[in-house]
Amino acid sequence: MASSGGGGGGEGAGLPPVRIGDVRGSAFSIGGKDVSNSTVNHGGTGAGADAGAAGPGAQELLEAVRDLRAALVRLPRSDGRAALDAELDEAAGELESGGEEVRPGLPARLRGALERWAPLVDSVSAATALAALLTSFGG
Repeated sequence: MASSGGGGGGEGAGLPPVRIGDVRGSAFSIGGKDVSNSTVNHGGTGAGADAGAAGPGAQELLEAVRDLRAALVRLPRSDGRAALDAELDEAAGELESGGEEVRPGLPARLRGALERWAPLVDSVSAATALAALLTSFGG
């Protein structure tokens, strides 16, 4: 369990504590200005984890791609933004038409796009969440 207490001096003093309990089947980002920390947990790993819990599916990946595309709109227009949006649009089309299965090679292509355009999306928490989700596909 993660927590951020309000006790002691320094930054965060006087703020209420934040507690995060058990999280499963989720990809999320937490961060502030120019800082983003991401956590992914698919099915857990401890004794309380669901036996045989499946990893993320096409729908979950599609939602993360859509979230990133929506976040890109808030970035300044550029050739890089347009190119990344085109790559994400193509991936979203594959995910929409592919049913429940994620086509082989798609996670690697998305991962490559995020690496290629990292300077553009470095501060976008939706990119961090998508990258974290992609790690569950391995490779």
